[in-house]
Amino acid sequence: MPAVVSSDVVCLGESMVTFLPSQAGRLADVPSFDRAIGGAESNVACALAGSGHHVRWVSRVGTDGFGDHLVETVAARGVDVGFVGRDPGRPTGIYFRTEGERPTTLDASGGGTAEVVYYRAGSAASAMSPRTVDLTSVDDTSVLHVTGITAALSEECLELMRLLTGPRPYRPLVSFDVNYRVGLWDRPDGDPAPGPGVLLELARGCDLVFAGEDEAAAAWGVTGGPEGIRERLPEPAVLVVKQGRKGATAFVRGDGDGDGDGDGEAADTVHFEPALRIDVAGAVGAGDGFAAGFLSATLRGLPLRERLRHGHLTAAAALTVPGDLAEPPSREVADRLAALDDEDWRALHLAPGWNTRKADAS
Repeated sequence: MPAVVSSDVVCLGESMVTFLPSQAGRLADVPSFDRAIGGAESNVACALAGSGHHVRWVSRVGTDGFGDHLVETVAARGVDVGFVGRDPGRPTGIYFRTEGERPTTLDASGGGTAEVVYYRAGSAASAMSPRTVDLTSVDDTSVLHVTGITAALSEECLELMRLLTGPRPYRPLVSFDVNYRVGLWDRPDGDPAPGPGVLLELARGCDLVFAGEDEAAAAWGVTGGPEGIRERLPEPAVLVVKQGRKGATAFVRGDGDGDGDGDGEAADTVHFEPALRIDVAGAVGAGDGFAAGFLSATLRGLPLRERLRHGHLTAAAALTVPGDLAEPPSREVADRLAALDDEDWRALHLAPGWNTRKADAS
């Protein structure tokens, strides 16, 4: 048994070097790209570290320059990278993207859908398994945060995810963001993709689950709104349903503590919190920001309404910068805004730069 909890949160998963377009348009027409990093779990880790928590990122990268850049960039955000493995035989993953949102269906062709091209097959992170990851690095923590992306990378990664989300001694509270990426689960031979069933299996083993209303519809055919998703996922002590520009609904089992220990009553506490008006600069990273804000407020023992509001505020920080990574609002600013009354909360209008200066209702 770990003797000391050395991290508030451990985030495990792949991060990649991402190339952002210098102008709008098809990838075929973009003349140049700006280098950044992107990865759901490392995004959450960086946001939590920026909010004052001790966070560890566990992953694997190549021994190439891209791997150096990833590790150095995440470390510069205050994240512990001591358990990031270096693989001399596999490359660090990279990807290129255009503006817009990631699709949730293979035939998504509507306006605003991003064109994303991944070069991650056979990456160092895809070799994560119970044999290549030091399990002590994920147990000495209060919260372990993972996503469904890792499960799609390889059979070895899926084996690791099943171990981490399954019952085992000394398991920390496990937070799981569904993060359904339909392209990762697509099978070129025409066989049905296993993703939806695997994601449902993993989510049912976790204590805190984040699921988008759109991805639940795409993956599991759930069309009954947040209540329908809760019916499909009754097991987690806390379920947070992200509803896009509308807001988010949280279901907390029993006495509302959401600690996953099963000591509450059977009935859920349910709370909806509307999203904020935002001048969007980039449509990526919002879900990771929301998870980070909600987790930060959970670690601090804040009430459910404030947990959701901190999620919205950290998501807003991500939406008002062009890349995946954003500086979260200071704890002082976030606490002040999260404490607003309902009328002033609905009046907030956040624009780029709000999280680095005093934000006022307008």
